[in-house]
Parts: sequence; C-alpha cells; structure tokens
Amino acid sequence: MIELLNKLYGNAIVFSNLRAQHRIPYFSEKKLHELRDRRLRRIVQYAAKTVPYYRDFFQREGINSGQIKTVADLDRLPLVDKQELRKDPSRFLSNSALGKNSIAFLTSGSTGLPLNIHHDSNSLLANIAFGERQREVITGICGRKIGYREALISYNGCVSTKVWDFYEKKTYIPVRPQRLLIPISKTIEAVVQELNRFRPNVLIGYGSYLEAFFKTIYSMEVNIQLPQVLLYGGDAMTNAGRDFIEEKFGVPVLSTYQAMECFKIGFFCENRENFHLHEDLCHVKIVNADGEEVADDEKGEVVISNLVNRGTVLLNYRLGDIASISNRKCSCGRTLSLLSEIEGRVEDIIILPDGQFVHPRVVWSIFKHKNEVLQYQLIQHELMLFELKLVTSGQETVNGFLNELLTDLREVLGESSTIEAEFYNELPRQNRGKFRSVMSYCKSNVI
Repeated sequence: MIELLNKLYGNAIVFSNLRAQHRIPYFSEKKLHELRDRRLRRIVQYAAKTVPYYRDFFQREGINSGQIKTVADLDRLPLVDKQELRKDPSRFLSNSALGKNSIAFLTSGSTGLPLNIHHDSNSLLANIAFGERQREVITGICGRKIGYREALISYNGCVSTKVWDFYEKKTYIPVRPQRLLIPISKTIEAVVQELNRFRPNVLIGYGSYLEAFFKTIYSMEVNIQLPQVLLYGGDAMTNAGRDFIEEKFGVPVLSTYQAMECFKIGFFCENRENFHLHEDLCHVKIVNADGEEVADDEKGEVVISNLVNRGTVLLNYRLGDIASISNRKCSCGRTLSLLSEIEGRVEDIIILPDGQFVHPRVVWSIFKHKNEVLQYQLIQHELMLFELKLVTSGQETVNGFLNELLTDLREVLGESSTIEAEFYNELPRQNRGKFRSVMSYCKSNVI
C-alpha cells in the first residue's frame, strides 16, 4: 500500500510539471523570463530560510532576500566556486524536510576530488517532465513517441542508472522506454554484440567514448545495428568526431549539457549546432577571470544558478566550463538562449596495444569507492607504461591496499602493464583550473 501511495505521489509530481513542457521552449522572451524569475524568487526565499550558507549571507550583509527579484539581482549574491562548496558541503544543503531526505550523487568534479551533490526527490521527479523538451527532438527523429529502446554505455552505479532506479520505485509510467545498460568496460566486440541484440533506437554515452567507438568499428569494418540517434553528455565530442559519425554512418548526433550540480542546463535541437538553455530551470551567465559578466558571444566561465533543486542549493556557482552565450536565435523556432559547445570537455582515451581503448569513467569506477584515495591521476606515457599519482588520507593506510588497487587497474589496462605509483600532497590543475584525472600521450591511428 505504501509503495502504491509513493508511486501515486510521484506520478502527481510528474504530471503537475508536464503541462506546457512542449511549449515552454517556444515561449516569448517576456513570458519565459517571467517564469524564470518566478522560480528564482522562490529558490532565493527557500535558500534564505533553510540553507545555512545563504541564510548567514543575507543576515551578515543585511540584505532582504525579497529584494532578489530577477536574475539581474543575482549580482548581489557572491560567486561560489567548487573550493568553497567542497570546504563544507553541508552549508549548501537545505535543512528542510526536502533537503534532509534528498539523494546524494557523487561527482569527481573539475579538481578530481569527490563531492556529494544532493537532489531532492521532487526535483528529480519533475526532471522526468522537464525531459520532454529533449525527448521531443529525439522522438521526432526516431518517428515514434513510445515503445522506443535506449541503450546506455556507462558503468554500474552511474548517475543515469541511479536516477532510473529511483523512477522505477517512485513512479508508475507504463510507456517508459525500454532501457539497457552496457558496461563501458566491455570490449568493442562485446558492445557491438549487445547493440545488435538489443537494437536500440537511441544510443547514449560519453562524447569521447562514442567518438572513439565509432571510429574504431569503422576501421574494423564491423557489422553493427545502427541506432537512429546518438546522444552524448558527460564530456564532449569533437566537431570532427560528430561530422565523421554523421557522414560515415548517417546517424544524427545530439548532445545534452548537464552537470551533477544541475541535471538540466541545455540540449541540442534538430539543427545540432548549439545548446538551447533551459532558462527557466537553470540560469546561466558567462563571467571573466574577475567574475564580471561578459558580453554575448564572448567566451568565459560558465556560472549557473539551479532554480529547481531543493537539496544542495547553488546560486551563482562557478561550474568551471568555458563557453559563450549567443545573441542570435535558432532557426528551429525555439526562443531559448543559445550556448556554444563547451571547451575542454573532451577527455583523453587510453589506447591499448590490441586496438581496444579505456574510457576515464572505467578508471573512475575503480577509484570512486576507495575512500583512502582523495585524488588521483593516471598518465599513459607509452602503450603499456603508466604513471599513477595519488593523494591519500595517509600513506601507511594506502600501502595496505596499493597492490589490490594496482591489480584492479591491470585488469582493464592489461596484465603486463607497468604502473609506477607515487604519492603527493596535492596535484596541480591544468590550464584554466581544469583537471584531467586521466591523461594519455599515446595516439591511435584510428582515434
């Protein structure tokens, strides 16, 4: 009975948010901004009452939270970076019932350091409805709104599977897409076999993985059941990679812009040129190194304000990505602002001697539950020569399981691989403050 009531409640949240989702991307600028600013006022009031960081800020600065009425007023709030959030994540977590019962998602972040971001159950449920905006694009290309199949190439316990499990428990939606998780650690041949068996309409994965995968199977002349749509996120795909897949395989390549801190930032329409921003769900502005907002079409750092999440509340949050907002409108007719492709999101792929490759998320899946490891970086210098840099909670503790860790790594890198491990107090960031947990100096003739 309780399970039924939970699902009825979940359905009520989904359907209460479902109305107008198809129309919102086409709203007039005035109507869209009214919806955006209404959500902003609600989240600011909520943060001022229930989130320690913002409650203390408003009290300390003597600012009435009711004075924050439009996104222009966000300039009165401080910019928050990942270091500030990581220092004490609990200060950004609401102490309301929604915050206390929120669900934690683990991210490595731009510094490679683990961080829990909490999402409240209501915003997760509403996310199903918000997804209609991109589903309209996907189903339009597929030519069917229900009964289509989605295959996700990722790892067990990834964000998508965790969210899918939550939806299964909290909602009853009989027309849910058929879904299959294909472990990203599988060989290319095994992935192809799974795809040929399941025959997905939509194939989802990390941009760098899908680019490497399709270039590899093209060179291997493998017979594969092609999907009707490719959808990538998590990291980027190069423009050359997108062109290659669309030209050689004839499959449209879509992308979604999301982060652990905000599940809905932007999406590709049918034109597949720039991200349409979910302006009413997540306000985006671009700032320079001094934190000042830049003009349209000028590149800078992406700063987001999540307007729907009542778990970890983040306003004026420096995401670390580099992009620009365009002042033009898309020919598709949607009025949502456009964001350029994100710079620096293409991750390095580890190339193996037998033509297989290893995505950084495979390495991350090994380290994510190793609490002794605070930060890591795996560098491929030669095909079978690796350098492993570790920041740990204490070297004496780590020495006890280092052999186990190296064994786990050799299972994916090859038993004959040489891995030289060293310990550090801190690992430096690369250009513009970004951090690559996996780096490779080896290039394949295919990738």
